[in-house]
Amino acid sequence: MKNIFSKKIEDIEEEYMKDEIVKIKEDDVEVVMDKEEDISKKIASTNMLEKYTELGKVMFGMLKDYRKGIYTNVPWFTIASIAFGFLYVLNPLDIIPDFIPGLGYIDDLAVLSFGLRFIETDLHNYLDWKLESEA
Repeated sequence: MKNIFSKKIEDIEEEYMKDEIVKIKEDDVEVVMDKEEDISKKIASTNMLEKYTELGKVMFGMLKDYRKGIYTNVPWFTIASIAFGFLYVLNPLDIIPDFIPGLGYIDDLAVLSFGLRFIETDLHNYLDWKLESEA
C-alpha cells in the first residue's frame, strides 16, 4: 500500500513541476540571475539545502553561459527548470513557509530534488562541455 501512495505523490509532484516549469519566461531567468547571491546564501546556510551548494554553482554556471550565448546545447525546459527551482527556494512563503522550524525547507528540498531528475543528463552534458572547453 505504501508503494501505491508514494507513486501517487510522485505523480502529483511531477505534474505540478511540469505545469509550473512551462510558465517560466526569459524574464524569470533574469530575476534568478539578479538574485544569485541571495539564492546561493539561502542554499548554503540552510542545513537541509546545503548539499545543493555545489550543484547550485553548476546550475548558475549553466545559466550564465546560456545567457552569454556560449552554451546553447541545452533545452529551454532545463533552463526553465533551474529558474523555477531557484525562484521557489527564494520565495519564503511557498507551500510550506520557510519560517516554520523543521518543516519550512522540506518543500524547497523536494522541488530541487525533483527538478534535478528532469535535468540531470543536461547538467552532465554541460559539465562535459565545460571540461572540454577549458582543455
